[in-house]
Amino acid sequence: MNSTTEAVPALPDADRVPAHAGGRIPGLGKGKPAKAKRSKPRTQAKQSFRSRLRRDKQMLLMMVPGIVFLLLFFYIPILGNIIAFQDYQPFLGIGDSLWVGWQNFVDLFANPDFLQAFWNTLYLAAWQLVFLFPVPLVLALIVDSLISMRIRRVFQSIAYLPHFLSWVLVIALFQQMLGGAGFINNTLRQFGMDPIPFMTNPDTFPVLVVVQMIWKDAGWAMIIFLAALASIDASLYEAAAADGAGRWRRMWHITLPGLRPVIVLLLILRIGDILSVGFEQFILQRDAVGAGAAEVLDTFTYYTGVVGGGWSSGAAAGLAKGVVSALLIYAANKLAHRFGEDGIFAKKVG
Repeated sequence: MNSTTEAVPALPDADRVPAHAGGRIPGLGKGKPAKAKRSKPRTQAKQSFRSRLRRDKQMLLMMVPGIVFLLLFFYIPILGNIIAFQDYQPFLGIGDSLWVGWQNFVDLFANPDFLQAFWNTLYLAAWQLVFLFPVPLVLALIVDSLISMRIRRVFQSIAYLPHFLSWVLVIALFQQMLGGAGFINNTLRQFGMDPIPFMTNPDTFPVLVVVQMIWKDAGWAMIIFLAALASIDASLYEAAAADGAGRWRRMWHITLPGLRPVIVLLLILRIGDILSVGFEQFILQRDAVGAGAAEVLDTFTYYTGVVGGGWSSGAAAGLAKGVVSALLIYAANKLAHRFGEDGIFAKKVG
């Protein structure tokens, strides 16, 4: 029995449809193309606050001592600045002292001693900013250029060792070297020359202060620049050397641009701290050179508020200094944003 079976044309499998067909089987009518399913990007589920707290528990516990320290010694004492607006009397307390408003600030800026201290602070801060700030950068470049690791370690140790000495010891060492009965003046006397008043001359006091700070803290500040130098890609130096760039061109076009964010950040912090030129360093030398040369805002606040009993005037001087420092940081950070740097905090986009 011969049976003929008609060949039924097989429909094309949907899986075999080419991608350009838009998901539509040809010959089955003009329907709308089926939308291809897009795989959703795998996103991490948002964790709850309790799970994040459980995850970061150890880090949060490590932060507790620092937070407590900041609260007790920095933020809670800020509330005491209210006495700058009072005629504060210790036996009456903050609650019962007379409220005088801005009168303490009016009297403060009319005080010639405060104006002299303010001028001395700006003058000495300018000296420190111009002559002290570049020294750690120069030291870091010198250390980074040393080939021998042993010499580099010895140089670093010698450079930042004075940072661990107190200002009392530093001033005593300078007194032994530069004082009236010090080593240099005794040597001058032996050769029949007159001694030089290094430690008691008000005219050269800014130079003395800068030299002392360079000797004590420049090596320690060098560590930050060394860390920034270590983060610069070494292949950039290799490529520049292959193109024939010398050491100075590599430093100018690679090293300094790589250090620019760190330089800007430290400069902003230094500008914000420009009115805090130092307390111990100046109070230890104030009697030797006179208040006209060594009186700064910190020492003025101490002698006016603590020694003289003018608690409200001292608090007003300290508060004015803090407000001006905060404004300087804000202005310097805005200026850094204009030059394309992040500064202390990045500029908000959008």
